[in-house]
Amino acid sequence: MRKKIFIVIGILLLAYAAYFVYGIVTTRSHSPSETKSISHQGLDVKVVYGRPFKKERLIFGEEKDKALVPYGKYWRLGANEATEITFSKDVAFGDISVKAGSYRMYAVTQPEAWTLTLNSELGKFGYFEPNYALDVAKLDVSADTAPQETEQLTITFDPDSTGVITMNIAWDKTLVMVPIAKADSTLVE
Repeated sequence: MRKKIFIVIGILLLAYAAYFVYGIVTTRSHSPSETKSISHQGLDVKVVYGRPFKKERLIFGEEKDKALVPYGKYWRLGANEATEITFSKDVAFGDISVKAGSYRMYAVTQPEAWTLTLNSELGKFGYFEPNYALDVAKLDVSADTAPQETEQLTITFDPDSTGVITMNIAWDKTLVMVPIAKADSTLVE
């Protein structure tokens, strides 16, 4: 009798493991990984993130409305693994000083503003919330209406002549812009 119970438990565990692996493999094809980087006036910035599609879903909104990214909740700022950002030099991330290095970047969205957070915990699957004690910077930024709807989450960089790099995060009808500059530069408002 025990042998049959162990066989049933083994089959159930194997089925669960297969389902889990299948979910990870197919998720990656639906939300491909993207690496965006820029070198500008001695500063290198790189972002690695998963790019989900809208697919006629409600992206930003209330949890009761089944929004994919509910207001006021942790969002990995992409899909699959946690989104990571790397700075080659100390920077001003918005108006916050951040040391050179790599960070997990996540967001908490609201209708008119997002809180973007950099966290020193790396190498984790993004679905799981970070260790909040390892947050190194929290930046509140305006969430604006994008000039056009974006089907797939997109992060781009726009440099200017003063050394500021604007990181643009666009998805659905929302656009968030974050100024990044070398720590010895002055951010232009």
